Amino acid sequence: MRLRTAQGKLKVEHSILEGLREVLERLVARNPAIRSVIPGVIRPVRDARGPVKIRVTVPTANGWKAIALSAGARQELFISTSLSREELERAIQDALES
Repeated sequence: MRLRTAQGKLKVEHSILEGLREVLERLVARNPAIRSVIPGVIRPVRDARGPVKIRVTVPTANGWKAIALSAGARQELFISTSLSREELERAIQDALES
């Protein structure tokens, strides 16, 4: 499957939750330390209502895994970065608030 890119950092193989693409585009545009964001599979959940929320969960070999919640679904996000968990959480919060 061919990967499409937005700003060279947002790699999209699957569809993206409603409202999440704009947040991710702001996140990668404002943070040069983020090498890439790869959205994963979308799964339905009951507790994902309201605006987009992103929670950083576990470290990976080259960054962090996060979970985005919105529109009755959750989506895994793989974020390749050298930022610490706290720095990434602040960057995500900033992108969500704009």
